[in-house]
Amino acid sequence: MYKSLSLNKVSLSSPTRKRVPFQVKFRISVGIFRHQLLLNSTTKAPHASHACECGNKFLKKKKMDTHKLLPNIFLFTLVVVVVLGSNSVSGHITKTGNEIGEQALSQIAIEKAVYALHESASVSVHPRVLGLEGEDTQWVTVDLEYSEPSENDWVGVFSPATFKSPKISFLQYKYVNSSNSQYTNTGKASLKFQLINQRADFSFALFTGGLSNPKLVAASKNITFANPKAPLYPRLALGKSWDEMTVTWTSGYNIDEAIPFVEWGFKGDLQRPSPAGTLTFHRNSMCGSPARTVGWRDPGFIHTSFLKDLWPNTVYTYRMGHLLSSGSYVWSKMYSFKSSPYPGQDTLQRVIIFGDMGKAERDGSNEYSNYQPGSLNTTDQLIKDLENIDIVFHIGDMTYSNGYISQWDQFTSQVEPIASTVPYMVASGNHERDWPNTGSFYDTKDSGGECGVLAETMFYVPAENRAKFWYSTDYGMFHFCIADTEHDWREGSEQYKFIESCLASADRQKQPWLIFAAHRVLGYSSGLYYGLEGSFEEPMGRESLQKLWQKYKVDMAFYGHVHNYERTCPIYQNQCVNSGKSHYSGTVNGTIHVVVGGAGSHLSAFSQVTPSWSLYKDYDFGFVKLTAFNHSSLLFEYKKSSDGKVYDSFTISRDYRDVLACVHDGCEATTLAS
Repeated sequence: MYKSLSLNKVSLSSPTRKRVPFQVKFRISVGIFRHQLLLNSTTKAPHASHACECGNKFLKKKKMDTHKLLPNIFLFTLVVVVVLGSNSVSGHITKTGNEIGEQALSQIAIEKAVYALHESASVSVHPRVLGLEGEDTQWVTVDLEYSEPSENDWVGVFSPATFKSPKISFLQYKYVNSSNSQYTNTGKASLKFQLINQRADFSFALFTGGLSNPKLVAASKNITFANPKAPLYPRLALGKSWDEMTVTWTSGYNIDEAIPFVEWGFKGDLQRPSPAGTLTFHRNSMCGSPARTVGWRDPGFIHTSFLKDLWPNTVYTYRMGHLLSSGSYVWSKMYSFKSSPYPGQDTLQRVIIFGDMGKAERDGSNEYSNYQPGSLNTTDQLIKDLENIDIVFHIGDMTYSNGYISQWDQFTSQVEPIASTVPYMVASGNHERDWPNTGSFYDTKDSGGECGVLAETMFYVPAENRAKFWYSTDYGMFHFCIADTEHDWREGSEQYKFIESCLASADRQKQPWLIFAAHRVLGYSSGLYYGLEGSFEEPMGRESLQKLWQKYKVDMAFYGHVHNYERTCPIYQNQCVNSGKSHYSGTVNGTIHVVVGGAGSHLSAFSQVTPSWSLYKDYDFGFVKLTAFNHSSLLFEYKKSSDGKVYDSFTISRDYRDVLACVHDGCEATTLAS
């Protein structure tokens, strides 16, 4: 998200990024012989985040230093556990009330919660044992009675099921009267909640005093999943080569309890194991509050396996497994994916791009802050059309957890039907990375103290250094350059060199469709704040990059951050270079810039001024779909999340020679001698 933030203070000093040391442990198991190798090393942990801080504060910019397993099968398992150590950075996020755009859980004054059992109050939940048939999510009914009902009474679910203020990890809540209008008259109510497996038991409690002065008057018996440690919520991502797919998932199993792996292979064929690495982090890995205080919850263990030497455009099946010390196995359900086409392969290829989606609860809990009202609609439209999607790019501001760690489980559960089937590629946004004095480009507190640790751990990206969230990736006829706007991108910076190298590496004869993407609007937007600033861009956004987009003939550039949709004409230096609106052909003489940050979070207003380069604007929730039919034909569609229908579209038709043509100052000057 973005708000009006001043840029009056700009610091060009190089900050010392306070990253925490971690231990890396490797364990190798070969067949029934168990040789162990422990390697301890201290290095610098990865870290990343930018944020939008509430209030009139200066936004400082800083320049960065530049298958089934048998006992007789030789199983090679490489397990890496990353345990992050202490970090002295602290911080605080101020609650500003029940505002649109506020993290719902932040409204609960957890530090003020007290235990005040009342003899007339009771809470019961059924069923109490969940997931008996392997489900990772299940609905429960909460029945309650109270002789002194109030419209401020609410029901919260916390996990683990231990009430110890202020170390209570709330997951969801509902006001009783809003779900049961007769509650204040009868003192009785029945509510529905949907729980997901989050590696610990749950308890529901009835609170009085509202969110600002919560008093626990009754609590339910504990609720638990049959296997709370089960491997769950797989998310796919492309590896560092086109023939590699990564599988990342979450479980409650440490490497001392079980060895993680993925069993995979051709659909209907013999499956084989692939080892997985394991990461986790601790409370003191967080950079500040609430992530380090009231928002903290144990994240479990995050595992990643690399499936290599894939055949192009081939369906594979997979499941996650854990080999217990007893010799038994714990399995996830079976999933499948289609591997990537090889670079330049001429097949139908369909790409989804959006930003700023966030998450929401299907049971209607946590809705009072109206934080991400379009999130479920976007998710459901993508699930509905999943057979017609090949890869997804979520370009920043993923969960809007803002330091409430439990929300990452909620998000990975929400997107699991998508992310377990097609590669779910992500970018870093302000709500993942930013925190003062941690090396982020912006000294704001939008990450809620997460400072990039969660994003870097929960999702894999094929970056050389995941603390620096920029990377390139190929998908058939597409070449993608993903930037990290929470680190310096200006000319002379390390990232600038990466961006130019990435753009230059595209073989346009094989990969005619060159796409640039980043979270903040480094190109063009008539969002309200940018309009007021007069820049119609992220300050200093396109100053250095415009010549690269032109030199390497970037087709389209995508951004989030601004929560709406806007498309420009093909543009160069603030001027439209093509008068078309629905079809473009011939020479590539400008880049089309697209803001697609309306995937779920509360919407952002437009400026009253509409620049001449702005062709289509929509104050609604939606996403973009690109369809490459071949090397010469591409379809762009903007779809609304409410109905999945197309509201804006255009086509591009061209030949390779059109990419080679020199336009404006996109080619270097030549002489007879050269």
